[in-house]
Amino acid sequence: MAFLGSRSAAHPALVLVGVPYDATSTFRSGSRYGPDAIRWASQSIETYSPILRAALDDVAFTDLGNLDVSGRSADEMVAVVRGAIQSQHGQPIPIVLGGEHTISLGGVTAATGRQGTPAVLQLDAHTDLRERYEGAVLSHATVMRRIAEHVGADRIVQLGVRAGTAEEFTYASAALRYHSRGLDVPPPVWEWLAARPVYVTVDIDVLDPAEAPGTGNPEPEGVSGRELLAFVRRLSQLDVVGLDLVEVSPPFDPSGRTAIMAATIIREAILAIALGRHA
Repeated sequence: MAFLGSRSAAHPALVLVGVPYDATSTFRSGSRYGPDAIRWASQSIETYSPILRAALDDVAFTDLGNLDVSGRSADEMVAVVRGAIQSQHGQPIPIVLGGEHTISLGGVTAATGRQGTPAVLQLDAHTDLRERYEGAVLSHATVMRRIAEHVGADRIVQLGVRAGTAEEFTYASAALRYHSRGLDVPPPVWEWLAARPVYVTVDIDVLDPAEAPGTGNPEPEGVSGRELLAFVRRLSQLDVVGLDLVEVSPPFDPSGRTAIMAATIIREAILAIALGRHA
C-alpha cells in the first residue's frame, strides 16, 4: 500500500521511503511497523488541505516502499538509508517514514552530500544528545549527538524538548543554535534557518501522549496536534532538503489515531514543501 496521492513519475519532486527499523529501541519497540501504519492511515484522510489550499494530486511525489533493513546493525541501516536517498536521480526531496529516530542520521548525511551542510530542525520530546546509551554509540538516544558531530552542533535547532539528562540539557544550552520546550522560534533564529538548506526531523513524541499514545517513549506535557500542524505548514518558508517522521509505534495505539496524525503531518509537510518550491 502506497501513501495517499503517490504516483509513478519520471522526475518526482519528492520521494517517500519507509525504514521499518527499531533494533535500538530500549523501552517499547514496535516502530518498525510505523511506515506501513502511516500509509494505511493515509487512506482515511483527504488529499486536499483546506488550510494550505493545495492537494497531493498536484504534487509529483512517489512512494518507493520500504527499505530492507531487517537484521542490520544501526550503522548498516544508516548506510542503507543514505545510499537509497543518494541513488535517486534528479535529487528529489526525501520524505522518510520511521522506524526509530536513529534513521535520521542516514537522512541528514544524505542531504549533506547532495546540498552542502544543512541546518537540522528537530521537533522532539527528547534531546537525544547522549554520548552513549546502554553502551551504544549509535542509537535512538544518541542520534542527535552523532548528527551534531556531522553538521556541527550550532546548526541544530531543537523544539518541543522536555526530557533528557542534566548533561544533555547543559550541552544543548551551550552548543546548539537554539532549543526550546515549545515550538516558538525567535525571529533571528527563523531568519537564520530561512537562509540555508534545512533537514527536518519530527519525532511523533513531540506531541502530548493524549494525542499520540502510539510511540515508544511517551512524555507528558507535549505540544498539541493543532500547534504541530500549524508549525509544519510554516515549512513553506524554508528550503527543506529532507524530512523524516519517526517513532510511530502502532502496537501501543489500537485506536490508530497516532498513525492518522502522522499521515496528516506528512500530507501537510509534502504540500508545504512543494508550495515553498514554487513560491
